[in-house]
Amino acid sequence: MTRATSLAAFRTESRPVEAAALARLKGLSREFSGELSLSIHKNLAAVETEWRQFEQIADGTPFQTFEWLSAWQRNIGERGGVVPAIAVGRFADGNTAFIIPLAVDPGRLMRRLCWLGQELCDYNAPLLAREFSERITPDRFLAAWRKLRALMQADPELAHDWIEFEKMPQTVGVQINPFTHLGVMRNANSAHITRLGGEWEAFYHAKRSSATRRHDRAKRKRMAEFGDIRFMTAVGPDEIEKTFDTLWEQKKWIFARKGIPDIFAKPGYRQFFLDFASNPQTRHLAHVSRVDIGTTCAAANFAIVFGDCYYHVLSSYCDGRLTRHGPGTLHLRELLAHAIALGLRQFDFTIGDDPYKLEWSDLRVDLYDFSTAARWRGWPVSVMSAVRRRLKRFIKQTPIVWHLVCRIRAAVGPL
Repeated sequence: MTRATSLAAFRTESRPVEAAALARLKGLSREFSGELSLSIHKNLAAVETEWRQFEQIADGTPFQTFEWLSAWQRNIGERGGVVPAIAVGRFADGNTAFIIPLAVDPGRLMRRLCWLGQELCDYNAPLLAREFSERITPDRFLAAWRKLRALMQADPELAHDWIEFEKMPQTVGVQINPFTHLGVMRNANSAHITRLGGEWEAFYHAKRSSATRRHDRAKRKRMAEFGDIRFMTAVGPDEIEKTFDTLWEQKKWIFARKGIPDIFAKPGYRQFFLDFASNPQTRHLAHVSRVDIGTTCAAANFAIVFGDCYYHVLSSYCDGRLTRHGPGTLHLRELLAHAIALGLRQFDFTIGDDPYKLEWSDLRVDLYDFSTAARWRGWPVSVMSAVRRRLKRFIKQTPIVWHLVCRIRAAVGPL
């Protein structure tokens, strides 16, 4: 018997029923009815208050916060003519069920529906109410998704030719990501997380063998020959900008050595990170740090502290004689110790299957992509996107092929 049927039968009972009890049953019936009211907003300011309040209690990541995405839109999205499409779902009781931050990228030929800030979000997903999975079944969500797509296609500014979603985690908090109920495919990469302990030395001993710790001490001793070793958190706009300038230059060298294009040369990218890290409204979420050895900045990083987790987003290390002694590895140990000192429970290495992440992590996060045509003219580019992603995953998941590609890219890229 359904809850609605039970309520109807209860009303026909001949025994007296107190008004308060009857009202409570009516409320429960509405609460679990699964109905959703939907709206889409093209102006972030229109949903700012609700968004900021919801992100404090919802399941999600920092890449779906108003702070992160408004900074992205301000510095990058507006330059490219990106139109936000913020979908808000509310339960029948009026409480927020989800916020889905999407956008329409005009492109050169085809209008693409994607996640807002997709390229610079290591995780793309909705913000979900903690009780979302209990109250909304996958079929009901997919029905709501079809309604949202119809609403967007009916708006000339939001109409699109194809859909491309990438880097969607399998779970949001402890809930299954409802977007994985679409026809998704595995991303070429995974993400990796380590559970932190309550004390650095105990955590370090548990993660690293005695031989490895001895090797770490030997390398640190060699680096100390170049000068005092200092781990510092950048505080204040000037120090943050100075550290970022170093990080950009080091990343540029690392990209060139690997034959990878410098993504931070794109318009607005550097301004976005600097804005997020130094803006008074957002800098409480950012952690910018460096390891100085003597007069040299040996390594730098940018991270986000959100909830009980440290999200390691960008890192770099210097070129020169110090490089062979592992300044980046030294910096990572300092960051892990810093996160433990803050009382955080997890350290998220975010997307990428780099060997150093596998050495420390004990949780793997599977990521998924989705591509489909929204109109007939979007079919070719959607198919090409799917083929490209499958090929990329094959290459990255086949060690011999991936090693060969890396060597070719490193040799040809600098040319």
